[in-house]
Amino acid sequence: MPPEDLQTLIDDLTQTPETVAGLVKDLSGPDLRVKNSPEVFSVVENVCHLRDIEIEGYTARISRILRENNPHLPDIDGSRLAVEREYHSQNLLEALQAFAVARNQNTQTLSGLATEQFDREGTLEGVGSVTIRALLLMMRDHDADHVRQLSSIRGRLTLQAS
Repeated sequence: MPPEDLQTLIDDLTQTPETVAGLVKDLSGPDLRVKNSPEVFSVVENVCHLRDIEIEGYTARISRILRENNPHLPDIDGSRLAVEREYHSQNLLEALQAFAVARNQNTQTLSGLATEQFDREGTLEGVGSVTIRALLLMMRDHDADHVRQLSSIRGRLTLQAS
């Protein structure tokens, strides 16, 4: 992946908090806890999950790969965290703000890397060897999944209000 493609990917990742904010604006109360099915997150669960995975997953992984030689990177069970941390009782705006701050810090770090640093590796539990470049793609795909979930919930709520 050429450096300009890396920067485009980083720029796209920078936009996710704003995209998520646009999808959750004007939602409150019970709408924040609506689930399209028992297997998917509600609005507030999605945002809390994005925050925690950004901080405890991506921030930690990027940092360790840059500092250590081929570190072991533990997997994170997002569904377990949602239950243990009672995401439904958390404040949506605080979670969104924390996600935005963490993502901004990560994209600033990534923007400052030399091209060869994107090839540094770690071993991600359940995945195997990953580079920082691969983590960027994982972040993009993870973001897209949650944006789709939030869009789906938003669409369903819009239809119910009509």
